[in-house]
Amino acid sequence: MRFMTDHRMLLVHAHPDDESIGTGATMARYVDEGVGVTLVTCTAGEMGEVLVPDLAHLAYEKEGGLGERRRGELDEAMRVLGVTDHRFLGGFGRFHDSGMAWHEDGHAIPAESIPDNAFWTTDLIEAADELVKVIREVRPQVLVTYDQFGGYGHPDHIQAHRVAMYAAQLGAAPSYRVDLGEPHDITKIYWTAMSESRMRESLRKLRESGDTETFKGMEPDGKLPPFVTPDELISARVDGSATVGRKMDALRKHATQVEQDGHFFSGAESGHSWWSDEYYRLVKGTAGPAGSDGFEEDLFAGL
Repeated sequence: MRFMTDHRMLLVHAHPDDESIGTGATMARYVDEGVGVTLVTCTAGEMGEVLVPDLAHLAYEKEGGLGERRRGELDEAMRVLGVTDHRFLGGFGRFHDSGMAWHEDGHAIPAESIPDNAFWTTDLIEAADELVKVIREVRPQVLVTYDQFGGYGHPDHIQAHRVAMYAAQLGAAPSYRVDLGEPHDITKIYWTAMSESRMRESLRKLRESGDTETFKGMEPDGKLPPFVTPDELISARVDGSATVGRKMDALRKHATQVEQDGHFFSGAESGHSWWSDEYYRLVKGTAGPAGSDGFEEDLFAGL
């Protein structure tokens, strides 16, 4: 594949739709700048909740088939964002969605019953080797994945973090699995983040508008859940104001997972101002110059 620049970015996400929710504006921006953007999705999301009544039969606990449906949704979303290189880790169906349950504290945890071949319980080296192949083929300078808690505790998100971080180390080791390609050391690694100040500001606007249901249990000046990151830990803010429209259009393509009249698209927290900025923590590499708000403005800065 040829791109307008020699910059390449690899994003590792757990399920179809995760990429559009958390990094869609970033992906579209870098596609527009001629960067090679590669998305690796670790599972097909077979255990996801089906929000379209007419498609309820696709649910895992019913007839099944949701994974194949979400595969098509991901194809459509990537067409909207302009991403031409998107793959399932090890090939479609290699690793199965693990499912999840909710803890009383408001974060995800592994479910009591986990399906066979669940990504959560797969051998770490087996999964990492599949990503090592991609790293050594694509040779990205920037890797984006989740933090060690997977943002909100979903076992597949946590496993995606572990696989991405381990594969980055293994892929750089000259003596490791030479059959998987020439070693490559990724220069900068980022974890996705949600800004605490931005969340508090948004919660305040929600509550002032009379909305008490969205993010129920969270208050502007109260304790926030683990998926919210203190600003002092955040390194970069990607301004997606020029691409957020495509981000939202891509998100709409994940129709089984996203309510078309839900909080992404309606209510006080909907719209471009809420979803355009995407935040990141730099965990490997040297930060580039900071903008007026103290954050890097370009994930490739300093290369």
